[in-house]
Amino acid sequence: MKSKSDTEGSLKTKGFSSWDYLKITILVFATTALWQGMHGIILPLRVLDFVPDAEKNTHLGLLISTGLVLAMIVQPIIGAVSDHSAFRWGRRRPFILIGGLFLLLVLPGIGLANSYFVLFTIYCFLQISSNTVQGPHQGFIPDLVPNGKRGLASGVKGLLEIVGGIALLYPIAIFMDNYDAGQGSQWLWLSLLLPGVLLFLFLSVTITTVKEQPGSGNLRLATVTFDIGTKLLRFLAWFRLSRSISFLHLHRNFILFLISRLFFFMAMAIIQRFALYFLTDVIGAEDPAEAVFRFSILGVIGMLLIVYPAGRLSDKIGRKPIAISSAALGTLGILIITLYQNYTSILIAAGILGIATGAFSSVNWALATDLVTKGKEARYLGIANMATAGAGVLAGFFGPLIDHYETVAIGLGYKIMLIACLLFFLFGGLLLLRVKSTVSQ
Repeated sequence: MKSKSDTEGSLKTKGFSSWDYLKITILVFATTALWQGMHGIILPLRVLDFVPDAEKNTHLGLLISTGLVLAMIVQPIIGAVSDHSAFRWGRRRPFILIGGLFLLLVLPGIGLANSYFVLFTIYCFLQISSNTVQGPHQGFIPDLVPNGKRGLASGVKGLLEIVGGIALLYPIAIFMDNYDAGQGSQWLWLSLLLPGVLLFLFLSVTITTVKEQPGSGNLRLATVTFDIGTKLLRFLAWFRLSRSISFLHLHRNFILFLISRLFFFMAMAIIQRFALYFLTDVIGAEDPAEAVFRFSILGVIGMLLIVYPAGRLSDKIGRKPIAISSAALGTLGILIITLYQNYTSILIAAGILGIATGAFSSVNWALATDLVTKGKEARYLGIANMATAGAGVLAGFFGPLIDHYETVAIGLGYKIMLIACLLFFLFGGLLLLRVKSTVSQ
């Protein structure tokens, strides 16, 4: 006799079209476009409006790391709440709508900020609202995609993240270089308007086109007391050892997966976080925002070449061989930057890092969906995404380190940064060797 979950699973496999893949993932295009421009260009230049040049890495690291701590808390909690919600339009979309509207409301505060403290506060609110969207949104793939198609869906998601990450980067780079040159605040406002409009459009598409089954949980908005302490205790209880051998096996593999993901994305987060300052201080870029764009575009080309075929190939040969190879490529890219600090080498390394990141992001997320527990998908995937947020948090600690060693010798802080990135890629790949998927592929 088939269970309810089996029946739902069989229904998922019927009529899942190309448009279905797109509409459940298209929102990541807008959120990635927002955060790529914000972290890569807008915030580094806004920080320079308020802090001394010698302390820029420290303050940028503190700003983004604090916001990402909030992301690590909010995303799994909201994801878990959506797992058990019982709204008529589905488990996920009500939270996505509320978070998206609040994000649009707070975004102009980045331009209105008149001090580092205000900028800091607004950024934290951006993280809270964005992760209220992202936590439930992570549940769309395990909720709606057939088991044998999740690698493809993860590839589509990864492709949209890549294209979204570069879609607005060039105009934002031009606008913010004009702003940095003192040509007026209108350039800053244009840089904020573009991702805001894109977010509004794709939020509308997601809310109106994705069709979920009504939630079957026992959690209703009218009766929920959102007790953060209780949710945190439940989250911590997830980590306790189980007497069940099968659960213990999943627990061990999922922890190894999380640490590997943390190392890989920490290396990338450090490079992305301090790229504008590195290109200015070490390479001598005269238009730093445009230099970040050029670095990013070659990375994106590399990602575009690999992310979709990597997702499909992983459905046939498994996730680990591709993910481990990606970590090796990341190591090579950082080695090139470390040994040959000239603009040509930097651009070559950008392409290599793009290939590594595209392949890793695509198949690593598919591996995460293989490891999640049935009925707790958004919670597990929210925790998996915590590794990305945690990588960003830890990357921030390199800001004070860079600033300190730059006072000892020019360029020393950035050399230490690059060596650390190389080791993180290497360790991330080695840990994947010990991960065993509990789901057949």
